[in-house]
Amino acid sequence: MDDDGIESDAYAADQGPGEGTPIPASAAWREGDHPGHRQFFALGDLPLEADPMGVLPNVTMAYETWGELNAAKDNAVYIAHALTGDSHVFGPAEPGHHTGGWWHAFVGPGKPIDPERHFIVSANVIGGCQGTTGPASPHPEDGQPWGGRFPYVTMRDMVAAEIRLADYLGIDRWRLIAGPSMGGMRAIEWAVTVPERVGAIAPVGSTAAVTADQIAWSTAQLAAIKADPKFRDGNYYDAADGNGPHVGIGIARMIAHTNYRSEGELADRFGRRYQGDSDPLGKGGLFAIQSYLQHHARKLARRFDANTYVRLSQAIQSHDVGRGRGGVETALARYTGPALVVAVDSDRLYPLKNSIQLDRGFAGSAGVKVVHSPVGHDGFLVESGQLNAFISEFEREL
Repeated sequence: MDDDGIESDAYAADQGPGEGTPIPASAAWREGDHPGHRQFFALGDLPLEADPMGVLPNVTMAYETWGELNAAKDNAVYIAHALTGDSHVFGPAEPGHHTGGWWHAFVGPGKPIDPERHFIVSANVIGGCQGTTGPASPHPEDGQPWGGRFPYVTMRDMVAAEIRLADYLGIDRWRLIAGPSMGGMRAIEWAVTVPERVGAIAPVGSTAAVTADQIAWSTAQLAAIKADPKFRDGNYYDAADGNGPHVGIGIARMIAHTNYRSEGELADRFGRRYQGDSDPLGKGGLFAIQSYLQHHARKLARRFDANTYVRLSQAIQSHDVGRGRGGVETALARYTGPALVVAVDSDRLYPLKNSIQLDRGFAGSAGVKVVHSPVGHDGFLVESGQLNAFISEFEREL
């Protein structure tokens, strides 16, 4: 459902086996794998907002940091990842990390969020597949992967875990919380849940509450995963390479990726062109756009986990900052600090009107900043120069 931009053309190259090798049943990070730059925080049992289990036991969060927390503890920045992201915001693809940093155009030396000036933190969310407790993690009762037993989690559960991580790191108040798509949703939840701990927020291409249309598109993606016979109700972790639910997650990715780009960009880039010299008109060939989508389907299957895709998509569906708080307008009014609301003008996943609602609800917002791009939702990565200019100006004024 959510972009993350993670699998966009702007994203760093994958590391590891190429397309000629069998796709693993799951690309989840597992205990015993190379940790890369991850650090781990054992936060204990986490109460759950909606699942009948009531609590997720023995939770561990994987996180990464860059820079140093200053003596005043006022330079901490939290970067919240989107659907298929993780804690690896900045850095190369290397052992332990399938891909390079997903927001390397925004975070790093000389960038708006700079480890020379900021203490930067990013964590893999609850239900994730890159080190934080999720469906691929061992169940405390039998040591086997949670799989289909993993509970339903909401955006608020994820933020509750992030709050505990901030406590552990000694951060009473973030200078800034920034994130795209699902990351922006968590920035908004932070601001509404504990406004006194949020110095400023920057939700990018996001929304205060997902709409019926957005839920509908994600529902089709989840149906594709669950219809794959190799999904096995979420219990596929012992399957051999090539025998996991990569067809289902690949179809889900193709549906999603179509929403990550604009109709105009796809028309200009691919049109009705054939892939190579093959003829798709009854002769077994492909249109160029079909080849493009299949390529991204395989890429995601090689670095992600189908169960995590399901659980995080359901968490996105749960996102409504006004639920139980008197509605969106009342909830947003809880936060009066600075807010940089960024939209992409061609975004058809989280369109401009979603950001206008945020701008109207946040007393500290100075108007929606619009990234002009023909690309669509992925424009927040492709047009990094525009986004970086907005954030640099905003951050300097904090």
